[in-house]
Amino acid sequence: MDRKIPFPMQIFIALAAGIATGLLCHTIGAEAFATLCLKPVGDIFIALLKFVVVPIVLLSMIGGVLSMGDLKTVGAVGLRAAVYFLCTTTVACVIGLSFASLFRAAGFFPALALDTGTSWEPSASPDLLDTLTGIFPSNLWEPLLEADMLQIIVIALLLGSAIMAAGDAGRPCRELAVSAYEVFSRLMGFIIRLSPLGVFAMMAWVVAVQGPQIMGPLAMVLLCAYLAYGLHGALVYGLSVRLLAGLSPVRFFRGAFAAMALAFTSTSSAAALPVSRKCAGELGADAGVCAFVLPLGATIHMDGTAIYQCVAAVFLAACAGVELTLGQMVIIISTTILASVGTAGTPGAGTVMLAMTLTALGIDAEAIMILYGVDRLFDMGRTCLNVTGDIACALCISRRSPHDRAP
Repeated sequence: MDRKIPFPMQIFIALAAGIATGLLCHTIGAEAFATLCLKPVGDIFIALLKFVVVPIVLLSMIGGVLSMGDLKTVGAVGLRAAVYFLCTTTVACVIGLSFASLFRAAGFFPALALDTGTSWEPSASPDLLDTLTGIFPSNLWEPLLEADMLQIIVIALLLGSAIMAAGDAGRPCRELAVSAYEVFSRLMGFIIRLSPLGVFAMMAWVVAVQGPQIMGPLAMVLLCAYLAYGLHGALVYGLSVRLLAGLSPVRFFRGAFAAMALAFTSTSSAAALPVSRKCAGELGADAGVCAFVLPLGATIHMDGTAIYQCVAAVFLAACAGVELTLGQMVIIISTTILASVGTAGTPGAGTVMLAMTLTALGIDAEAIMILYGVDRLFDMGRTCLNVTGDIACALCISRRSPHDRAP
């Protein structure tokens, strides 16, 4: 594709071209061509994504822990921010699962008999106690080899904490983790550049095999996600700034609009940070609190992404004809909350998190491609919600702790 075309536009063009090609193949009866010639291209792209998932998750999680610095110096600010993040992300997961379950019960998420060549049946669901005990690894290497995402997250948390506690002696490990993450981030960037080709190939194949009926479910899952985004923003952030910061929700959303708009268009929480600090400051947030909470929130506070994970997981399980048990829903919530700690606030981060969630459920990550072509549309809304939540947190912490100052 022409390099002058913005990358998001490349994705949209590839999506449209894939849909058109798939409809043509379906109309003329060329489904076999799509399966034999187009699907392998998408399979290669998925394989490359799987290749970087484990190192990206491990290294970004370690970096997220190390970025917190000395927790003793941030004191009450860090603790209150962590509590706010945890509470709102948990509520986001509940809202996302609730909306998705309602849409599925209403028949808006139908089963799709995709001929992927792989098994769609999830592994046996353990009970809650087995789930909790099973996230702790018995050795270092097996979780990495088997891509056990819950155990990888625990390993990263332990290693990051140990490196921080080691002080100067842990500096080489810190530098190694940061350097390795930069290398794999660049590698991830190279792979993401292939997204238009992967989107075209997989969307063409999906539409060719399924026909026009596939477009209805995609529209419904987008509607489900955005309804959940809107409810979470209005209910959770609106109420929190009213109750904890004494600020009118209308004034809050008006004051945060510039940062929300930039986040919506750039799909990057990190890119929106300067505007977020400006908006939060104008709304009355303490400058020291903003300097700590907003960068931390861009790294570990991802309510919009949490909603997307839950909606997408339920939708893809429905596509596979799999009924999610209570234990599997607990896995979705726990994976989403823990994974949000180490997922960078950059475009496409939700795809990595979704791969982790599907892997934890025992569903092949190839299912991501059903949604990948419209992931940009999900990403715009979830990033906007993520940034809004960071500003709300900075305001609440500032008003509740007017004398706290971040170092």
